[in-house]
Amino acid sequence: MPYQHQLPIAVPLSDDIEYRPGRYLPYRARVRWIDPATKRRRSLSQMQPTAEAAQEWINELKTSAARGIDPATSNQTLAEYGNAQMQLALRGLEPKTTDPYLAGWRLRVVPALGHLPLTAVTNGAVDRTVYAWIADGEGRSTVKNSLAILVRVMEQAVRDGLITVNPARVKGWQRQYQLAEDELDDPRSLALRDWNALTQLASALVARSYQQYTGWGEAVVFAACTAARIGEVSGVRVKDIDRHHWIWSLRRQTTPSPGGLADKNTKGKVARRVPLIEEIRPMIARRLLAVGDNPDARLFTGPRGGRITTAILRDATHWDDVVRSLGYEHLRRHDLRHTGLTWMADAGVPLHVLRLIAGHGNLQTTQRYLHPDLQSVVRAGQNLSGHLTGVKTPPPPTPGLSATLRRL
Repeated sequence: MPYQHQLPIAVPLSDDIEYRPGRYLPYRARVRWIDPATKRRRSLSQMQPTAEAAQEWINELKTSAARGIDPATSNQTLAEYGNAQMQLALRGLEPKTTDPYLAGWRLRVVPALGHLPLTAVTNGAVDRTVYAWIADGEGRSTVKNSLAILVRVMEQAVRDGLITVNPARVKGWQRQYQLAEDELDDPRSLALRDWNALTQLASALVARSYQQYTGWGEAVVFAACTAARIGEVSGVRVKDIDRHHWIWSLRRQTTPSPGGLADKNTKGKVARRVPLIEEIRPMIARRLLAVGDNPDARLFTGPRGGRITTAILRDATHWDDVVRSLGYEHLRRHDLRHTGLTWMADAGVPLHVLRLIAGHGNLQTTQRYLHPDLQSVVRAGQNLSGHLTGVKTPPPPTPGLSATLRRL
């Protein structure tokens, strides 16, 4: 529903409290005012359990009226208010963010809290609702998106003067959900274990696809070995590949937009350079030869030349069925990115380099891929001893990433 500006009231309210014995909520609180536009008398009432609660309700309406807010809006439920103000609540968001936010509102927020009056939504109610979602097994991103849209709707209510504090900003919420939307606490646990597992997955996906299109498997292998998102793989152009140094200049990604798919800047809006390891160079060379010399030609497309998204890849390859049959029930397309970053961290890629390859804005996000093995810990102790005694321990040879992947 489009946003409609509320009529400024800012007029005195008359009020009264009537006691009606024998009722579950025996105190009727009522306010009256003259609508300055129609000159008609309007009223609003609500039953309350005590006289104190009735007076508090009246005081809140008087405060709202003094700020120029129509008192009738204070009696709206959360669902009614949110649906009416959703356009304002979502302003500034990209379409690909809007869709999961709206899904969270429709499927989780409204069923759990939508029936409550807007002013009855408290910190405790939001707290219990969020933990109920978690207890029900909702994924991290699902809970985050649902809570994010609730925060936005309640923030709009604060701006409208209907409430004074946003109850959805639960204490500890920022700390619990401060990680990036597409990253989890332990991304290493989501990675494929080795090169053979990756090639087995790629082959199985091709086998299940229509006419066994090999491009799906090649896109999957490329995504894992470059730690890229599927939308970024779709955005690769011939001109982005440096065949002399085997470097990919990652400049764009394919994302859903109004009217269809569109190529936009990367998630961090910063181009980055990604190494192309030996294992995938022959495949890249074949694809470059197949698409010709057009610098704007896409390296990876669907069987009909269309752009790739994570949803298209899932449906075209029967992803869910394939990963389940291989024993990877929880493997998502985004976990190909976790796989690449985990392998690079295990291969000894320095943290600052790994961060640039990943395009992480926060160094802590990259650090979660580091997992020092026993030899690294032992060598750390040897280095400290050498520093204290003056006897330096020669560093071990550092294998390249490709050699490490071959041993995995």
